[in-house]
Formats: sequence, structure tokens, C-alpha cells
Amino acid sequence: MGTTWAWDAPMEATIISEYGLQCANSFLKGLPASSFFIGCLIGGLVLATLADSWLGRKNMLLLSCLAMSLSGIFTAMFSSNIWVYAFLRFVSGFGRAAIGTCSLVLATEVVGKQWRGQVGVIGFVCFAFGFLSLPGVAFLTGGDSWRALYMWTSVPALVYCVLVFVFVRESPRWLLIRGRRQEAMDALKNIATLHQSSLTLSFFGEEDAPRGDDTDVYNAMRMLVSRPWALRRLLTASCMCVGVGVVYYGMPLALGNLPFNLYLSVTLNALSELPGSFLTFVLINRLNRRIAIIGFTLVSGLSSIMVVVVGNSEDLMIVQVAFELLSFLCAVSALNLMLIFTIELFPTCVRNSAVSMSRQALVFGGAFSPPLVAAGRKNPFIAYGVFGIVIAVCGMFAFFLPETRGTALADTMDEEEDKAQKLGSFWATH
Repeated sequence: MGTTWAWDAPMEATIISEYGLQCANSFLKGLPASSFFIGCLIGGLVLATLADSWLGRKNMLLLSCLAMSLSGIFTAMFSSNIWVYAFLRFVSGFGRAAIGTCSLVLATEVVGKQWRGQVGVIGFVCFAFGFLSLPGVAFLTGGDSWRALYMWTSVPALVYCVLVFVFVRESPRWLLIRGRRQEAMDALKNIATLHQSSLTLSFFGEEDAPRGDDTDVYNAMRMLVSRPWALRRLLTASCMCVGVGVVYYGMPLALGNLPFNLYLSVTLNALSELPGSFLTFVLINRLNRRIAIIGFTLVSGLSSIMVVVVGNSEDLMIVQVAFELLSFLCAVSALNLMLIFTIELFPTCVRNSAVSMSRQALVFGGAFSPPLVAAGRKNPFIAYGVFGIVIAVCGMFAFFLPETRGTALADTMDEEEDKAQKLGSFWATH
């Protein structure tokens, strides 16, 4: 017998086979994924405040989606080696960083507090359907070319860019605090009924409406760190998101460590995003934000630890997978609530920056997941046990944040401080 071997699929099916990385070290194999996460982190830091200061929510959403889509297309067309591929993954992550934040903030700023939570959750449901579409797209491409998969997932985003440009209106709240009152009125006329517009236009017509300085693009970040209460809220929310991110990104990666069909388990995890979003939709106006987040993170943590306790016995395989799905479902619910909670914690002038920082903390937590998953192949506790402890402990930080359920959104830092003082919240203003 010979000592050579061959792939049982086309060479262009994966980047490992096309670039000859089967014998490469783990750093080179993990470089594209790491580049994407680094791009997300840097993109979140660089782009976050632009949506609060200069570009606004709509323009930032449009440009970010365009950057992510084009980088995906360029990846399929021009990736000649692992280094070019990794660079384009970095660009994709950089552009992707602001999409979720801008779309969520923009959607929630144009509705009243009665529907704010439900509108935010609808975005999470759409994300879940996008997640579920990936196995279908991969099946339709036949698994013969990773480049085809990139094209099929990147080109539709160009259509989304056109829809945003034509149909989406800028947030009237953001336009008002930037001093662009006439544009705020025009935007409001396009998104509200005639009766609602007549009620709100009188507010926009006030002479003391705040005016922004478009030249200082990083003013929002300075405001966040200069007010002790705002910095404390930001750091607390970020710590919570780190814990949720470890589980949210780590659970799907760790599925290969379980004695269960990988394709089926990935599909079940994707499906669990839907009940997680539905659960959030139902509970968003019924439970206090802090209590709900603490409850979800505790259940997620305990369920993750139970995956280790049950073990890899074939007799208890279904039970083990059930605990894994419960942990992921609760992590999804905690993430959804956490993002809406963060929106309500900060005024319009810094809201996008604050939510973006929390999302970057989520990605930062996810960056710890791959090494934990790799180590968990030999010792399951290093993966699922650590996942459970981290999310449960980080969820407890919610005790140090003020409750926001049923409160109106503030537009300026002073308005947020006044609102907190009226509510008697020590942690909000000290």
C-alpha cells in the first residue's frame, strides 16, 4: 500500500484543502476566524461613535452592510492564499461590527416605550431565521465550493443595502439632538400617522432643542467616560455581555465535543434561537430587566454544568443534548434582553456607542470560546463547566444596574440624570 492520500471531495470545497493547510499549525488554521473577531472588535471601537455623532444610524447601517457584503464577494473572487483570505475576513468583521447595533437602535428609537421591547425582539427573530438559512444555502451549493457559499450569502446583502437606502428613515431622535430639526420633522412625517405627527411636531418646534457639533465625531465616547454613572453602567453591562458571549459563541463551537450528530445538533441550536426570541418577546414587558437577565444566566450556567455532570454516556446522550440546548436557549434570551436593557440605560446622544461597546464585549467573550472548546475535547469541564460558571457569575452584575422597564428613553445626559434622580436610583447617578 502507498503512503499517499487524497481528498474525498473537490479541492475547492474548503479553504483547508484548497490552500493545503491540512498539515499547517493551529495558528494558521485559526487565523481567518481570529482575524474576523479582531475586525469586529476594532470595527466596533472605531465605528460605534460615528452613528452617534457624524453619520447617524441610517448611514452607518448602510455603509457597514455594504462593506460586509463587498468584502464577502471579494473574498470569493480574489482570495488566492490564506493571508489574503484572512485580511478580507478582517475587513468583513470590521464592517459587520456596526450592523446589528445600528439596526437595533434605529428600530427602537422610532417607537414608543410600549412597543420598544417587542420591536427590538423582532430583529432577533430575523437574525434567527438568517442563522437557519445557512444550512439550506450550504445544501443548495452542494458543498463543492466555499467560494460559491460566500457569493450566495454576500450578494443578497447588496439588495438589503438598496432597501435601507430607499425605505429606511433616519431616527428623528438623533436628528433632533444634532440640531437638525427640519430633517427630524420630515423623517417623522414619513414614519408616523398624521395624528401622531401633529402631536410630536410641536415638540420638535421648540426653540431650545439641542444642537450637535458634527465636527467632533468622538464626543459621544468622551461623554460616556466622563460621567461616572455612565462609565459604571457601561463597564457593568460589558462584563455581563462578556459572560453571555462566552456561552453564545462557545456552545455552537463545542457541539463537536458531544456524542451526537453534528449536523442535527447545529440545526437544533439554530432552531433554539426562535423560542429564545419568542420567550423574550413574551416576557419583555412582564418581567423586570434585572430579574429576567439574572434568571436566564443562572439557568444557562447550571444547564451548561449539567452537560458535564451527565457525561458522554450513550444512554444519557439525549439528556446531555437537552441540557446543552437549554443552556444555549437561555443564553440567547439573556443576550436579547441585555441588548434592549442597554438601549434603555443610555440616552440618545450616546446610545449607539454604548450598545456597540456592549456588543464588542460580547464578541470579546466569544474570542475566549475556541481555546476552551479545544481544551474541552480532553476535559469537558474546561468547556461546558467554565461556560456555566462564567455566564452565571457575570449575570449577577445586573444587581448593580437600575431597572428600566416601563421608563421613557432619555435624549441627553442631563435628562438621563434627572430621570434617574426622580426614580431614586443611587446606582444611576453616583
